[in-house]
Amino acid sequence: METKGIDLIDVKTTGVSKVLFLLLASTVVWTTLAYGTVHQPIIALFYVVTVLILVLWAVDSYVSGVIRINRSPIQLTIVATIAYALIQIIPFGASSAPGGVESVPRTISVAPFWTMMVAAHITALLIYFAAMLAFVDSARRLRKVVMLVTAFGFLFAFFAILQSVLSPNKIYGIYESKYAVPFGSFVNRHNFAAFMEMTICLPLGMLFAGSIERDKRLIYITAVGLMGIALLLSGSRGGLVSMISAVCFLIILSTGSKGTKDRILKFALAGLMIVVFVVGAVLIGGESSLTRFAETAQSNNFSTNRTQIWAVTLDVIRHNFPTGAGLGAFGVAYTQYDPSNGFERVEQAHNDYLEVAADAGIVGVIIGGFFLYFLFRAGFRSIRNINHYRRGVALGAFAGCFSILVHSMFDFVLHITAITILFLTILALLVISGRSFGDDIHVKVYHKRKKHKVSATITSLSARRS
Repeated sequence: METKGIDLIDVKTTGVSKVLFLLLASTVVWTTLAYGTVHQPIIALFYVVTVLILVLWAVDSYVSGVIRINRSPIQLTIVATIAYALIQIIPFGASSAPGGVESVPRTISVAPFWTMMVAAHITALLIYFAAMLAFVDSARRLRKVVMLVTAFGFLFAFFAILQSVLSPNKIYGIYESKYAVPFGSFVNRHNFAAFMEMTICLPLGMLFAGSIERDKRLIYITAVGLMGIALLLSGSRGGLVSMISAVCFLIILSTGSKGTKDRILKFALAGLMIVVFVVGAVLIGGESSLTRFAETAQSNNFSTNRTQIWAVTLDVIRHNFPTGAGLGAFGVAYTQYDPSNGFERVEQAHNDYLEVAADAGIVGVIIGGFFLYFLFRAGFRSIRNINHYRRGVALGAFAGCFSILVHSMFDFVLHITAITILFLTILALLVISGRSFGDDIHVKVYHKRKKHKVSATITSLSARRS
């Protein structure tokens, strides 16, 4: 049995790989609909699914005689995160504890159990991500994933808008969130906004790149419009800032060196698009649907008072430097420096960059830096793909990833399993769109301006592989 990267060989499609691909694609949907996968029974079900993915992966390797892998180095940063989490729970000596308890194992993590759970959770996410990279191995499968994300985003936005009108305080008319404002199937509206940021960027990138056939553009524009309206109706300030940042990032990427005129035109179109979102949100939800954006970041609610949370987080970083307090141990470490004397527990820093430094110290910062480096390297490489369709996919996926990186400055959206799964799916599309496939064909097309033939790669619509 051989172990080779799928970017170097054309592996035969097996029936097992078809089942596995279907399982991967459906995970994006069901984890979102199941309240964003924030409850322990649903998270446990996700772990079962990842084990099933491993089993099917092994069976496919046996049947095909080849272990499918993708050699993207971005996976190594996730492996390094898991490894450091395990290092943080290794005992080195013992210490006494209050109440006469003796010989308590001393570890880097102040909450080793939660660090171990985070390591297990990241391992499950790594399995999903690696399988997505390995089994989206044809142009046809890439198109299917792109269509799934776009269509599901459109339908999910429609459902969320409808629910916000008919049952704004209950998800599916059944479940009521006591500690947050729900939207769509998410118990927190900021999570819904983060989800929409990624789904809206994918078709928007394809539109900006001109990758959509003329007769289908109106459908994609309608999908983008509805998702944008739903995002605004959610009332998430972080979502709005992230969406605007992603659109600006997308314009810069898609214009490149085409000139100032083209860039101004696209900024004008983006401005018009935002106006349409605002008007649509007002028409559907009334003027009150946008009043929350006028509020300040200061809040009387301890769990959303970012000024205080970030100040305490800096104390956690300073007192646990350079090793960090332990992945997943932020809630325990925060209590010691909380000016409220731990009266209320804060589980997240509402800024993932600060939380990485608090939990993993200098090692976490280095790993995070490499993750960003590999992400941007893959993005800039993929958007130069000569294949027009995949270039549009890369632009949209790159902007979607960028929007989450911006949103992570204000919220903890990547702590939500469903959002992380969609982010990894978009990231996989970004990496995969930079390569070529066995079901591509090469044709000669004429450039309208230069009057000479240039080589271009298009995807065969009659491809037999699934």
